[in-house]
Order: sequence, then C-alpha cells, then structure tokens
Amino acid sequence: MTTSLDINAAHGGTLVHRIATPEQREAFLEAGDTMPRITLDERAVSDLVMIAIGGFSPLEGFLGRADYDTVVTDMRLANGLPWAIPVTLSVEATIADSLTEGTKVRLDDSAGRFVGVLELTEKYAYDKQKEAINVYRTDEEKHPGVKVVYDQGEVNLAGPVWLLERDPHPLFPKYQIDPAVSRVMFAERGWQTVVGFQTRNPIHRAHEYIQKCALEIVDGLFLHPLVGATKQDDIPADVRMRCYEIMMEHYFPQNRVILAINPSAMRYAGPREAIFHALVRKNYGCTHFIVGRDHAGVGDYYGTYDAQHIFDEFAPDELGITPLKFEHAFYCTRTSTMATTKTSPSSPEERVHLSGTKVREMLRRGELPPPEFSRPEVAAELARAMRVAQEV
Repeated sequence: MTTSLDINAAHGGTLVHRIATPEQREAFLEAGDTMPRITLDERAVSDLVMIAIGGFSPLEGFLGRADYDTVVTDMRLANGLPWAIPVTLSVEATIADSLTEGTKVRLDDSAGRFVGVLELTEKYAYDKQKEAINVYRTDEEKHPGVKVVYDQGEVNLAGPVWLLERDPHPLFPKYQIDPAVSRVMFAERGWQTVVGFQTRNPIHRAHEYIQKCALEIVDGLFLHPLVGATKQDDIPADVRMRCYEIMMEHYFPQNRVILAINPSAMRYAGPREAIFHALVRKNYGCTHFIVGRDHAGVGDYYGTYDAQHIFDEFAPDELGITPLKFEHAFYCTRTSTMATTKTSPSSPEERVHLSGTKVREMLRRGELPPPEFSRPEVAAELARAMRVAQEV
C-alpha cells in the first residue's frame, strides 16, 4: 500500500506488501504439514523477501509465462510496464509434476524452516538459452548469472507469495530498512529528491567521489549495498558494511545520508541489472539513481558504459527514476583531486585507479592500497579482514 508520505510512487503505482498478518501466519503454520513443499536456495529466499516487502513492486509473486516471455524479450511485463530481470522460481520437472495449480505450496529455506507460501497459479517450461542470451547477452556457462540459469530446474512455478514473517537480518538488523520505512524516513527529513547507490564492493575513493557529486544536486543519499548472494570471490557483506560504517563516521554528512542493506541477490546481468537496480531503488523512494562504470558487470561481457546507454531505450516517464550517469573516476596527480576525463586535463599516466582484482592482490601481499585509491581507515579494515580470512 502507498502512504501520504510517499515522495515518489512505487513502480506500477502501489507499494506491494505480501507479509502475512498474524492471523494469516497462524493459519499457514497450522496447514503447513499438509502442504506440498519445496526448498528455496539463497537467491530464491531473497526474491521472496524482496517481493514481500515491496522491493520488487509491482510483482506480487514469481512471474507467470506471459510476464516472463515479455520480460525476457522486451524488458517489459505483459502490461507494458518496464521490468528488466525475470524473477522466477524454478524446479525440476518431477517436482513440478507433483504440484497442482490452484493449490498452496509451502516454501522452506535451505535449513528446512517454513518461510513462505506460494499460491500456485501456473507452471511452465522455458528456454534457458534464450533467457541467458537475452538477459545476460551470452550463453557461456562461465558467466555466473548464466550458470545459475543452467543449473536451476526446467519448470517455472508462478503465483502470488506470502512471507510468513519479516525476521531481523542476522548480521545487520539496524540497517534493515524496508521500502515502507525508507519512504517515511525520507519524508521526515524533508528530502524531496533522493539518490540511490548500489554496490556489491567495498567503497573506494571513486565511489565516494560520484556519491558526493550526486549529493550536491539532491537532498539526500541512500547508500544501499547489496547483502544477498554474490560470487564466491566477492568481498563478504560484513566486511563491506564495516567499510561503509567507517565512511559514515568519518567522511559523510550523517544528516544527509542513510545507510541501509539491500537483501537482493546479484544477477551480474550488467545493463539489464542496472535498470532492475534503479526500479528497486524507486520502490524504496529514490528519485535518482547513480549509474557508473560497468554497473553490475562481470568479466568482459559488457561494454564500459552499456549500463548507461540502456536507460536511453526507455522514455524518462516510463521508469520514473532519473539515472545519474558518471564516467570512470580516478585520482588525478596533476590536479591533486578526484576527477573524471570530463574534468581532468591529465594524461593516462597521471591517473590513479586500481581494479578490485589488483586491490585484492595487494591486500593478500600485506600491502595497503594507496590513499589516492582508498581512505586509510577503509584500507586498514580490508587488510584486517584479508588477514583473518587467510588465517582460517
């Protein structure tokens, strides 16, 4: 449901709420042992939560065939509303055959805990390669997003879902700020314009630079690091969050910045995921969204600024959120400041920028990234986390 405090309507006009009431939860629990059940992996549990709290509005459940087909081919739901990533629940054919459309299905997490209910309306086979090529722009299994598609079941289950209970996040309870709450927080602060920032990496100086550039033109910044499933070699969520806490304490105006977790899982779908991430932040109440270099990319599958160009495929009023497009930022030794090629007269040799891979290699050797790349307190935290990881 929407509230009078909304500063930006949720995607589709209404903020979805699919968390069971106490009465519904009690009824589900009583019937749980009689329902057919399926086990969700980490990503599916994240999707269930994001649907239930309204982060994936207007979705009320996992996509049916009509919406799935148009999302895969046209980046739109069947009603024409932009939507870039198929949110599906896939199972093996033998499991699908045992389920009956029109019934309720119990959803358990990997620990066997009853976490949700699917009102099964449809089950359908789909073309995995077509989804891979359209969504990820490749059918190579070494792409982490494509591998997930190839490894999952061959039948999609569709229908509205219910989350039994919104539990506090086990690691970051104080940063668990759901869309209905973030909208109230923005309104209470008088923020009419809010820019969202997505990341799955520790913050470095280039991130800080573009965040503060954006903050110059809006009322507030919503730092929204993703803490759902990521690649195995990505920096763990707890380390990334400690880095953001350090930045909040020392380098950001706390009255103009809110730090919160995004419980989604990464898809690594590059351009399409940039649209997806923008619409999610729209649901949280953001009016603007930062899109930098190779947003949600992996390997060499996407062009450096493909994630910016894809926004031009939609009319501005269709998305309902304004992308702020930034070039690759670096420390310019000639001007002794952070900059991009738009603002710096430097030659390539006068620019300090390191890849995440290079930084990880430095940390493994016990070296700290230079202050031109990372704030010293953040670099020290990354080094500490790397030492702990190597000792385990």
